[in-house]
Amino acid sequence: MLNKTMKPIKISFVGGGNMASALIGGLCGTVSQPEDIHVVDVSPVCLSQLTERFGIKTSNQIDAQIAECDVVLLAVKPQQMREVAEQLVPYLKGQLIISIAAGIRALDLSRWLNGYPQIVRTMPNMPALINQGITGMYAMPVVSAEQRTIANAIMSAVGATVWLDNEALLDPLTAISGSGPAYVFYFIEAMQKAAQEMGLDQEQGRQLALATFLGASQLAAQSSEPAAVLRERVTSKGGTTYAALTSMEQSGVSNAIVTALKAAAERSSELGDEFGSEPSR
Repeated sequence: MLNKTMKPIKISFVGGGNMASALIGGLCGTVSQPEDIHVVDVSPVCLSQLTERFGIKTSNQIDAQIAECDVVLLAVKPQQMREVAEQLVPYLKGQLIISIAAGIRALDLSRWLNGYPQIVRTMPNMPALINQGITGMYAMPVVSAEQRTIANAIMSAVGATVWLDNEALLDPLTAISGSGPAYVFYFIEAMQKAAQEMGLDQEQGRQLALATFLGASQLAAQSSEPAAVLRERVTSKGGTTYAALTSMEQSGVSNAIVTALKAAAERSSELGDEFGSEPSR
């Protein structure tokens, strides 16, 4: 959240999907007012829903309203970014650009914007939809301290933030937190499947798996002890937890997870190469 001496932020969103909607919900009444928020999207249904829910301004195309804002937040699909950037160029007059698009590197976005340098690249994750997300953030060198504060206030509206000095670290961050919710859901699925195979019904398996993940995560977050120590406290030699963890180690689960996350980071880097490459002439 901004300090009390700073004026409300005028923001234009290009793209009005789920993540944009989550951010708008977090921003309204905190760092911006509904009249300070403008959304551009080609979908009439999307714009109607956003107007009805938040009372914000909307457009179906990029226009001069962009020039009146402090921040342009790009929430479009990566493959749409080049076209959107080219449409924005005539309206850029010093605004901060925030991108939440996966795989689009800041230098490539700057190039599409005719060298425009005031860019913060971010990687939020799915729990932002319930204001429990975490966002990785990288600012290009010319971004001012005030603009970094503004960017942080915007992304903090949906959860925690982590700033990186090296943009390349957004690839491993994407592998850990950007893609991370899917790994959690995958493990929850497996726990529910095991519960049913051992005789519990579907709802019991769901309740047990979700409550266990939620409780263990909160305990880890509130504890000053490393996760390894907490794990050891649950594990008695020869007990039930020991049997499960021994089986996982014998199956190479830990190594498989590390390998999988490295694959995700590598793919993130590859996407940056693919999206940022110049089209063939």
